[in-house]
Amino acid sequence: MIKLIIKILISVAILVLIARSIDLSAVLGVVRSMQKDYLLLALVMQLLSAALASYRWYLIMRRLKFGQGPMFYLKSYLKGSFFNQALPGGIGGDAYRVIETSRLGNGKKAAFYGVLLDRLLGLIGLLLLNLIANIAYPDLLPGPIFHLLNAIALGGIAAVVVFAMLGKIDKFAEFKFTRHLHEISADLRRVYHDPRAILLHSIISVLIHFISMLAVYFIGIGVGLNYGLLTFLVLVPPVMLLTIAPISLAGWGVREGGMIGLFLLIGADKTLVLSMSVLYGLILLAASLPGLYLFLMNRQKSESK
Repeated sequence: MIKLIIKILISVAILVLIARSIDLSAVLGVVRSMQKDYLLLALVMQLLSAALASYRWYLIMRRLKFGQGPMFYLKSYLKGSFFNQALPGGIGGDAYRVIETSRLGNGKKAAFYGVLLDRLLGLIGLLLLNLIANIAYPDLLPGPIFHLLNAIALGGIAAVVVFAMLGKIDKFAEFKFTRHLHEISADLRRVYHDPRAILLHSIISVLIHFISMLAVYFIGIGVGLNYGLLTFLVLVPPVMLLTIAPISLAGWGVREGGMIGLFLLIGADKTLVLSMSVLYGLILLAASLPGLYLFLMNRQKSESK
């Protein structure tokens, strides 16, 4: 409960600071005039991104010898997304996925490792996408920020490669503090023991985030931010990286502050940027609703037994 209150306070504090510098009535006007076709496109893209992410998770769990087909993991992923977006202060979406997959018979630890690897690969996909976009559009951001973002991306990718090597060092398995890291690293190498799996999963991970960035792009165009797609691929991934940190309520506040801060660097209108960010947050919430339906149906079946 304390963590939830802190997250709410952080989100509210950031949003209040933003609201003091922006005319909220203007934001409301932009939201009201938003073309609904763009919102629908954004929702479709976000749902497609979630479906593809669930398929990547299925591929990982299959290599870890978990049962069930892609549909099981799609349903579990959607339910987890609902917990992340609508109930961020209670059981987390990742925790729900761990609990559900642990019932397949491999145990909670193995399920946890599988979900963690899925998260890790998702992070790599986000960093790769941003790195590619930065290289393709090197003049968009000021030099120091351009180099910082590239350093973060390259550092993150290098860290995962080093982490994968830990599974080869048996000494780490002897100590309680490092044993789990050794086991996760071993699972990582088990999943990606051949180059084809690395290439396939990397492409899928980049594509997942690319489709998600399309959702933001369509909303941006709909509110009047007439920039090219490449601009969004440079500016939005760092914001998504910030929202991964569990310091706010489902990313609210952090996402808006990050979006405004980066888009101001290219002279974008703060009102339009805030409108885009708020609408994207609502799209994320809407895309999580199928998970609520699946969760309720599953609960109803359990109670009827």
